[in-house]
Amino acid sequence: MNITKRGEVWHLRRRVPKAYAPVDPRREVVISLRTGSEAVARQKAPLLWDRQVETWEALLDGATGDAEARFAAAKRLAKAQGYRFLDSSKVARLPVQELLARIELTAGDEVRDPLGADSLLGGAELPLITVSRALELFWGLARDKTLGKSADQIRRWRYPHIKAVQNFISVVGDKPLSDLTIDDFLDFRDWWAERLEREGLTANSANKDLTHLGAVLKRVNRDKRLGLKLPLEDLSFRQGRAARRPPFSDDWIRDQLLAPGALDDLEPQARAILLVMVNTGLRPSEIAALRPEEIRLDDPIPHLLLQPIGRVLKTQNAERVMPLLGVSFEAMRAFPEGFSRYRESSATLSATVNTYLRDAGLLESERHSLYSLRHALEDRMLAAEVDERIRRDVMGHALGRERYGAGGRLATIAQLLAPIAF
Repeated sequence: MNITKRGEVWHLRRRVPKAYAPVDPRREVVISLRTGSEAVARQKAPLLWDRQVETWEALLDGATGDAEARFAAAKRLAKAQGYRFLDSSKVARLPVQELLARIELTAGDEVRDPLGADSLLGGAELPLITVSRALELFWGLARDKTLGKSADQIRRWRYPHIKAVQNFISVVGDKPLSDLTIDDFLDFRDWWAERLEREGLTANSANKDLTHLGAVLKRVNRDKRLGLKLPLEDLSFRQGRAARRPPFSDDWIRDQLLAPGALDDLEPQARAILLVMVNTGLRPSEIAALRPEEIRLDDPIPHLLLQPIGRVLKTQNAERVMPLLGVSFEAMRAFPEGFSRYRESSATLSATVNTYLRDAGLLESERHSLYSLRHALEDRMLAAEVDERIRRDVMGHALGRERYGAGGRLATIAQLLAPIAF
């Protein structure tokens, strides 16, 4: 680090990197180290250089017409200079000594941009981010939520956030976040209360909207450092007992779903996925997303090996091995490469199957659906007195305690499921 002595004080002297020329026209920068000790100067020089670089970076970020970026840059620049960003009204109430120090910095060589006054004297204005704009920003800010997800998983993750924001805007309008009040959120809650009563929906429907709306607004408020107090607490509805899809009975599976010709007019890949569910209890989306390397039809015990390949599994417990037995094995043999039609769009799978079953009179009740096959296998295992550890491993459920050992081996699971397979 190049330091020089001017009179009794040491200074840091370095060329201004070309990358920062747009915000600092000087060829070189000279920064006082404010000490007459060479040893102390050499200790301070790297720290002050890092602060100067951070200042340039903040100035670059603020050199834009984007109000959001400029506001964030002003906060960053204040921090780089060792100060907390305050709006102008709070700056005016500072002790005289700190106020003068801030003014001196804005007039000095280290901060050579109008952004300096914005950052240190509170001139930066809070950007007007509307609710719809917040959703646009959310996708970039929440990139961590989509890491490893497939295109279909990202689409299904995005949809409830979009729906929640659209519902909110339909009730209170597309307001700037800074203008939102508790009345806006209570109006939205009242709108949902009316829907719950009018349409017979569950509290879960409303709570999901409130959760996803909150996720968007809180993330933007935090990551954009807006410092807003959003009244999002205590809005949820009391949950009643969760409605559970009833399982198909054994007789219904055998005599209706698996009756000769019952599924002949169902789209072939959808039909195969349904049949794979019968003896595996896998989620429809898990079967639809299978990659060829997860399908082991030629092994001594044909099986599926669910892994996070090209997607994120629902939970860590969803990574598991599943033997293929009876009609499930036969159905899988017809599609050894998986189900390309539904791999990236599992939502259309459930709609296709449920519509077919309803129109063909193959639903055991109005509350039954494709997912009822998953519950049916769970009930069959329970009736067959399959150990809870094995049942949870098969269903991909958490054990509820620390796991020891490798769980149910493939041969053991196949042996236990064979007697209850169709």
